[in-house]
Amino acid sequence: MTVIREPMWDDAPRSRIASVVRCLLTSLSSLGWSARILISSVAAFPSVVVRRTSRTELMHQLYVTGIRTLPVIAVVSLFIGMILALQVGLELIRFNQESFLGSAVMISLIREMAPFSCALCLAACVGSSIAAELGTMKVNDEIAALEIMSISPVRFLSAPRILALVLMAPLLGFFCCITGVMGGGLVGVTQLGVDFEQYMASAMGIVDLKDLYVGLLKALIFGLVIGTVSVAQGFGATHGATGVGKATQRSVIINFLLILMFGYMVTRLCYR
Repeated sequence: MTVIREPMWDDAPRSRIASVVRCLLTSLSSLGWSARILISSVAAFPSVVVRRTSRTELMHQLYVTGIRTLPVIAVVSLFIGMILALQVGLELIRFNQESFLGSAVMISLIREMAPFSCALCLAACVGSSIAAELGTMKVNDEIAALEIMSISPVRFLSAPRILALVLMAPLLGFFCCITGVMGGGLVGVTQLGVDFEQYMASAMGIVDLKDLYVGLLKALIFGLVIGTVSVAQGFGATHGATGVGKATQRSVIINFLLILMFGYMVTRLCYR
């Protein structure tokens, strides 16, 4: 798959209708471009695992995606759990139902908030980094040099990054859920007068395997989306440093929007 491509148009649109049509065609072209990168990257997953050089790059990307983002994800998930426990607990106390605090926090986190907050952190920390890194390589003609040497940029650059996000996103989402539940328990014990053992019993008693599977599925889909969008925007960067900045900005915005959309669609399909 050839990564180098030229802009579709060089002239400015002459009317508002032409501008709308061009925006629509550009969006469709970008969607097809991202789909091609995704399909080519998924097809290259086996070679990433088999080849030694690609496996080394995969290990590096797993470290960047999983280990370096742990502090940010831990802080975010801890405070999300604390906020959920505080807001829900204050309402439960009004009806003398604070014993269900653990259930409410666990269901909110495992179904939606844990994979959602984890995906936002990955999009901001990892996705933007991928788009900036690949965009810089694109404008400096480093990707063109790889293609001249008959090295596939998709196999060498795209596939390890997307595979690392796919593998690490569910693990980080599960970690986010555990940390959030602990944060909720901390608030419940210190501020709401809930017994910690009762809180944990309520949290573990309400959770179902389906909820866990749905949460992990969401995290996996979010990782795939973040990797694909970030790589596509990086490969499509043009016009020097300004183009790299715009590609990075677009990757974060598109990732945030798609995370919200796919999160709703998965919930709608799994809990009909």
